[in-house]
This record gives sequence, C-alpha cells and structure tokens, in this order.
Amino acid sequence: MEAVAMETLTVHKVLSVRAVGTRAVLAELSGTQDVLALQTLLLESPLPGQQDVLAAAQTVMVRADSPAAARRMGALLMELDLTAPVRQDGGLVYIDTVYDGEDLAEVGRLTGLGTEGVIEAHTGQVWTVAFAGFAPGFGYMVGENQVLEVPRRSSPRTAVPAGSVALAGNYSAVYPRKSPGGWQLIGRTGARMWDLDRDEPALASPGHRVQFRAVRDVVTMAPESAASGAAPASTVPAQEPASGLRIVSPGLQSLIEDLGRHGHSALGVSAAGALDRASLRRANRLVGNAASAAAIESVAGGLRVQAVGDQVVAVAGAPSALTVDSPSDAGSDSDPDEPARQRTVPMATPFALHDGEILTLGAPEAGFRSYLAVRGGVDAAPVLGSRSTDTMSGIGPAPLAAGQVLASGDVTESGVVGHPELQPDLPGDGVTVLDIVLGPRADWFDEAALESLCGQDWVVKPQSNRVGMRLDGTPLERSREGELPSEGTVAGAIQVPPEGLPVLFLADHPITGGYPVIGVVVDHQLDLAAQVPIGGSIRFRRVPEQTSPEQTAPEQTSQEK
Repeated sequence: MEAVAMETLTVHKVLSVRAVGTRAVLAELSGTQDVLALQTLLLESPLPGQQDVLAAAQTVMVRADSPAAARRMGALLMELDLTAPVRQDGGLVYIDTVYDGEDLAEVGRLTGLGTEGVIEAHTGQVWTVAFAGFAPGFGYMVGENQVLEVPRRSSPRTAVPAGSVALAGNYSAVYPRKSPGGWQLIGRTGARMWDLDRDEPALASPGHRVQFRAVRDVVTMAPESAASGAAPASTVPAQEPASGLRIVSPGLQSLIEDLGRHGHSALGVSAAGALDRASLRRANRLVGNAASAAAIESVAGGLRVQAVGDQVVAVAGAPSALTVDSPSDAGSDSDPDEPARQRTVPMATPFALHDGEILTLGAPEAGFRSYLAVRGGVDAAPVLGSRSTDTMSGIGPAPLAAGQVLASGDVTESGVVGHPELQPDLPGDGVTVLDIVLGPRADWFDEAALESLCGQDWVVKPQSNRVGMRLDGTPLERSREGELPSEGTVAGAIQVPPEGLPVLFLADHPITGGYPVIGVVVDHQLDLAAQVPIGGSIRFRRVPEQTSPEQTAPEQTSQEK
C-alpha cells in the first residue's frame, strides 16, 4: 500500500525544476497529463510574479517578471498537487497532403517502412495536438502509435516552406509559414494553419484531433502576409497620412518594433519587439514618447525617411552619421538649379525634421542596429497588443518599403522633449564579451565542452537574423546521445544542434526547441548582443549564478531524468 502511495505522489508532482536564464524556470513532469494539469493550474492560479506559461512535451516553462520571482518559483512549483482534471474535446480537422517531401525517402529508410509505408502510417491514424509551440499555428501532434518515430535533422534548414508536413521524434506537425526548422519533411499542404482573421486563429489547437488525407495536389495557400497577420495588400489606394514619415529607402532591413507582445506563448507567439530595448527606450524618451511606443529598427545604415509635416525625431543605437537634406527655398526669385541644403545632426538628441526634409542614416561606426523614434510613435495597427514585426511568425507590420508613409501617433508621455543623452559603447572591431549562466541542459555536455564554449571566440555567421545568431567556431560535443523532447525556451538561450555550432536565440526565436540549451545570456546583456554585427566576434563568460531555483523531488534524486 505504501509503494502505491509513493508512485501516485511521483506521478502527480513536479519532478524537478531547472533555471532557464535568470527570469524563467522549467518544471519537469512525468508525462503529458501532468504537463496539462500543471498548465491548467498555473493559468487558473498564477504564481507571484508569473508572466507567461508554456507547456511542452514533458515540461512547463514559467516566465517571471524578475530574477527574484523566478528564484522563488522553484519551491512553489514543487509543492503543487497536480490533480486538476484535463479535458481534451477538440473537434476533428482534416488536412489534405501531397506526400512528396524532401525527406520522405529518408524517413522510409529510418523507419524501415519505405515511402509507401510512411504515407500509409501517417494517414492511417488520428493525431492529437498535444501542445503548441515553435511558431503560431505549429501544433505538436501525437499519433496513436510510434511507428513513425524519427530523429530531427543533424543540421536545421534555414528555410522550410510554408505548409510543409513534417515528423520529428514521436510528433507530426505542419509549418504554418516559411521558417527555419530541423524536422523531417514528408509532404505539403495548402491548409492555412494560422489566420488572425478567424475567431480561432489556429486551425488545430491543443486538444484537436487531426486526420491527414493523401491527395495528388493541393489548393494554393493564401499569400503569407494575409494568412499570418501582416496587413494584406489592398487594391483600393489608402489615404496618405497627413503627418508622419515617408520611407525613401528602407536600407538593408527596417521594421516597426516596440517592446513586444508578451503572454501569448500558449498560441505559439513569441514576444518579438526591439532587439536593443535600451536604445528603443532612449529614442522614445528623447522625443517625449512613452517607453513602449513603436519606432523604426534598422540595420547597417542606409535608412532614408522624409518628413510629412513637421516632426520631432531622434536616433539611438548604433552610432552613425546623420544627415538632413532640405529642399531649396521656394519662391519666384529662387534658382531652380540651387542644390538642396544639407546639415548634420547628432545621435541620441531630439531634433526637428521639417516638412519635406530627408534624414539619412549612414553606415554604423560601431554596433549594428539603429532606432528612429518620431514624436507620438509610429501609428501602426496593433496585433495581439503590440505593433512589433515578428519575422519568425509574420505577425505585425510588414517590413518597410520605399514609398510607404508611416503615420505618427499620439503615444506621448511628456509635453517636452528630452535632453541629449550619452550613447553606450557598442561592439566594434574587437570581441564582445557576453555574460551567461548555465542552461537547463548543460548536463548534456561535459566540462571540456563547457570550457570550449567560454574559451573561444565565436564568429557571427551571415545566416543570422532576428530569430537567432548562428555562430561559427570549434564545434561543441555532447556527452549524451538521443533526442531532447521539445521544451520552452527564451531569448538569450544558446542552443546546440547535433553539428555542435551554437545558435543564440534573439527576440523572434521559436518559443519551443528540441536542441539542448547549454547556456543563457543574462537578460540585461541581450541589448548588447543585438548590436554585434555580422562577422563580429563573441566570447561567452560564465558568471556566478545567484541562489538557484533548481529543485528535485526527494524520491527522484538518484534517478537520471
């Protein structure tokens, strides 16, 4: 009788809690039912300081509003009794699929089923969406058997086409839009997995059952911008705003960003937002905006904007030459061949940009990202409470294009502009040192790998973007074989794919991942990481961890989990 009681206690309690950086913890559980029970409990009765909850295969990640709150969560989670009933009564969704994926033959070889056998096994069972993650509309589906269990690719693709039907571990999923990914691709579908115009944006949410049907062809998907949340193109010309900024040239890439959308992990939506939050706040503060007002984030210079009406603007972030071109004076006595007048303006200082004047951001002298704030903020349509562009999910405004006019809003906090501010030192030609704490899966690596992580300079590869920085150097070797079930992750996480080259997640990262996180950049240095340019060098420095939230159930201390 006593043995039965112990077994029941183990099943219905959190097994252990691991730190994920300084502001999140990862609760490990014995199975899907306990994961769903804990998620339900935390959503109904949030812990002190709880910001967001994300369920995954065998874990629940809880984000906190401060490091102190995260440290307290460990003991609180271990005390919870997971008895909340979980009901999954979603409907049945049919997904028509053409089975011609790039990895179909390889999956047939790995499973021993052959190509036709894989198709028969995939269509011959009902799949259930256990949890959402990676990207909006990406549902992790569990089948009725495990005959299609396959590993992820050793190196993730940088771009998986939208509608790709894929397998990894015991799961199947459909990529809702073009994105990086390491799953095995077996087919494609035209189903729109995510659409903000629907009452329920996700076609298949946790609890839904899914039946795949083999077809010869699929209906072409709607344009990605319309299906994912970005404003669709209209055939009716929009009325141009009377006041704002016209994009003369967006440079390499310019986006609208604010401080992000938080609390939507259960939908598979990451926070996104400005990568260098301090620079966004500084630019907004200078023009008298609220800290969270939307502004323009631009990389590597080249952005040119023209004032529509008189504006007050400021630029913070990567230091660069700022020039303003003014049109020649109008009037009958003016010389039509008179060149435009030009002046320079300083960084981190509010200044007037008069109607018709053009501001140009030069190439950065250091750093990588600049933030242009206009008084009142950029007035774009909010999506899930934020005006930020999320390049991973496609949610939010589309990347800026020449000729576009951004209206200025009314998100001001002060009746006056701010005083010029000092700019912080940003990465230049040297090595940028980033402080890290050990990640939740550091135990997948031996001491030699940990020393190699912090003992070499990593170079930022050209494939890097707002999703993550891909790093080049001497590969890290794992000390453990096998696959890690997908689990929640955070900006700053350093994931290590099987090839051994780390990926440092940034603001648009997928909310779940299946590669072990060896370390996490401390939150207050993510702004610095965002300013390291392509080709720049990074060195990680392990810092002493504060009181750890990691705890383990007494009866589990001798077991490897």
